[in-house]
Amino acid sequence: MRKRLLAAAAMTLAAMAFTACGGASGATGGSTAGSSAAAEGATVYKVGIIQFMEHPSLNQIEKNLEKQLDAVSTEAVVYDYKPYTFNGQGDATTLNQIAAQLIDDKVDVIVPIATPAAQIVQSATEGKDIPVVFSAVSDPVSAKLVASMEKPGANITGTSDYLDTDAIMELILAANPETDYVGLLYSKSEDSSLVPIADAKRFLDAKGIRYIEKTGTTTDEVSAAVDALIAEQVDAVFTPTDNTIQNAELAFYDKLAEAKIPHYAGADSFALNGAFCGYGVDYAQLGVATADMIAEILDGGRAPAELAVQTFDNGIATINTDTCAQLGMDLETVKSAFQPLCTQIIETVTQKDFAD
Repeated sequence: MRKRLLAAAAMTLAAMAFTACGGASGATGGSTAGSSAAAEGATVYKVGIIQFMEHPSLNQIEKNLEKQLDAVSTEAVVYDYKPYTFNGQGDATTLNQIAAQLIDDKVDVIVPIATPAAQIVQSATEGKDIPVVFSAVSDPVSAKLVASMEKPGANITGTSDYLDTDAIMELILAANPETDYVGLLYSKSEDSSLVPIADAKRFLDAKGIRYIEKTGTTTDEVSAAVDALIAEQVDAVFTPTDNTIQNAELAFYDKLAEAKIPHYAGADSFALNGAFCGYGVDYAQLGVATADMIAEILDGGRAPAELAVQTFDNGIATINTDTCAQLGMDLETVKSAFQPLCTQIIETVTQKDFAD
């Protein structure tokens, strides 16, 4: 609740501070890109950024997005994002308010990070000439954001953290070839989770492996779902790139580890918060690519409809060494089993605070 109040307060202060004209314009001093003052006469583009919630992977995207916007800014062209960057803290009302505020302030592009934020921004900008460049949308087509990955259509495109679900299933079997019961843990409120869960079922059905689904939309519900999976004595738990489950990870990872049940998930942030293994894209790369698309549209004159949604190599496995030890698994044996299935293996330990 405190974070939501802070977000609302930040919006109010920002609304009071927004006095610049909308659209690209000649700066007369006072505009900034990051923390650097824009040169007189520079073209200044206002970039609105809406992060869905506080989340390690999403934080990483935003940080690298902003860093790259600074990198591509020049004396002649400046990307001004600091006054227009907000976190919706997972609250739909707040996200809608932020989107409306950015539209009122005539930003030149809106960058929603994660599927729920992108869907709200898409609805808010319908019929308006504001480009939308989303980031970390796992399945933009199923989420009805774009017509196709190659030809998005309309005024929206972006970058996707599309998850190779089969690859994660293969990791589960590589670590434990005797796996015969898998728990599927996700939130039904997250559209981005529906396709990978269906993919997981298809894979497991083909292998003759049993599975059970448990869902939750709050931390308490997710913890109860985990308790149910432990009671079922599943061999492993799979979660896609689900913001709701990731947000609750710190509340339950220790219970799964104590029960000797490895948790595999679709992003490194899960492993950073205690899951045994996170597998997916390089979120720093995702942020950089999103910034480059923004520059192509605003300074390069490209239309979002003609820029294909970008996807990336899903070959990075992040192993939590703390959890690996608690599970009683040998790290070197696990790495050896994973090696043929990954382009990179990263080791991490549990972190409970993510400032970046």
